[in-house]
Amino acid sequence: MAQKKHKKRHVAERHTKQIATHGADRFFFYLWQFTWGLPVNLFGLIAYLIMYPHHRHERFCNAFITYVPKNFGGVSLGLFIFMREGGGETWTHDTRIHEYGHTIQCLLLGPLYWLVIGLPSAVWCNLPYFRKMRREKNISYFKLYCESWANLWGQRWSGYKQIEAR
Repeated sequence: MAQKKHKKRHVAERHTKQIATHGADRFFFYLWQFTWGLPVNLFGLIAYLIMYPHHRHERFCNAFITYVPKNFGGVSLGLFIFMREGGGETWTHDTRIHEYGHTIQCLLLGPLYWLVIGLPSAVWCNLPYFRKMRREKNISYFKLYCESWANLWGQRWSGYKQIEAR
């Protein structure tokens, strides 16, 4: 009996099939994003067009990532993801997946995204009270419902597994 050779898993290897990245599914994905999710995507598109000539970009599943030289993590505005440049291979890999999860949340929530995801996430991330609390009590940033949900859906919809599962 011949033995199968086991290849070492590469960081970017998919663990499941990507969802809605081909054919009619992809068409309806974009159609839904630019109808139901129009307010978020319009804001993201404007930011993308302003930053386009000055920054590096790439596609990730159905999203467009722009790398910016600012010292922040990332933000997803519908199909448009903005991430810190030079965060390290593992950080970049995991953050792409996480932010793509927010892209999928926008697909579901549409105009409610700002209220259900955007506002709680911005407050949890930026308010000094919560930053101090997370640091002093060793609470993960991903403990907040919308952040753990983004990790879960990012992995499910992209087909990629996060390296440092949070």
